[in-house]
Amino acid sequence: MTIILYAFSFLVSFVIVLLLIPPFAKLAFRLDFVDKPREDVERKIHREPIPLTASYVIFIGFFVTYLLFTRDFTWQTGALFIGGVLLLVIGTLDDWYKTKGKDFPALPKLIVQVSAAVVVYASGITFDGFYNPFSGEYVVLPVILQFFLTILWIFGVTTVINFSDGMDGLAGGLAAISAVTLFIVAVAKGQTNSAIMAIILVGVTVAYLRYNKPPAKIFMGDAGATFLGFILAVIALDGAFKQATVLSLFIPILALGVPIFDNIFVVIKRFLQGKSIYQADASQAHYRLLRAGLNHKQVVLFLCLISTCLCLSSIILLLVQS
Repeated sequence: MTIILYAFSFLVSFVIVLLLIPPFAKLAFRLDFVDKPREDVERKIHREPIPLTASYVIFIGFFVTYLLFTRDFTWQTGALFIGGVLLLVIGTLDDWYKTKGKDFPALPKLIVQVSAAVVVYASGITFDGFYNPFSGEYVVLPVILQFFLTILWIFGVTTVINFSDGMDGLAGGLAAISAVTLFIVAVAKGQTNSAIMAIILVGVTVAYLRYNKPPAKIFMGDAGATFLGFILAVIALDGAFKQATVLSLFIPILALGVPIFDNIFVVIKRFLQGKSIYQADASQAHYRLLRAGLNHKQVVLFLCLISTCLCLSSIILLLVQS
């Protein structure tokens, strides 16, 4: 019965996004809410205006499916919804500025993203401790450390998925691979709610990729990328991190390995250069690979292959822990 639940969760979320993207794309052109190519910006590698409305479809597809199949109208679901709305609003403002060739200030984005994480923490979805591998006892962390690590994880994953959204099919592909891995981990640990969230996320990202694969017909913008990162972070907190051992703490980190490790490098580089971590440039791995001579599709396939290898490593780690 549970397998049927997962299958229908995937199918419904996939169909919702697949059907809603075309009308939302048309709406974007009517509102002039499109990402325009710019010759002076190295990151803008597309040559035609692309609608930026996939984020709303992803949001709708995720929550409609989740509520339909779980009937989970709890404070934690409310916190997830509120956090998602906050990211959607600030992401839309950021995307709107970009359609006008302007940069949105970093501070409001930082405040809203941290606020979304705080809302989730307040609902009880937290990283509260781990099992001591030597004594077998569960180590409960001090509350202040629980708060700091939970906020850091949610904010960090939200940010790195957003930073990875610089090439057709890349952020969606990496998010889908990570969501599949977190789904397998949740199923193995008997965490039905996390598994449903993960498989729904697989459904919405795969449907989105139908329109975002090179050459993309639609973008999700900052609003969609931060939302995907936010949901992935919460799934890991509610699933893989729950009742974890020291070794299994690396499972969700490996599952999100490509965006995490690449963007740690990018953030350190920007910090050393005295730049804001939000200042967009072309220092991510996908841009470096393009400059090295790979074409667009080769870069996406290569990074998705690396992500798949890291995700398989995380599943092997899970099996070792069993």
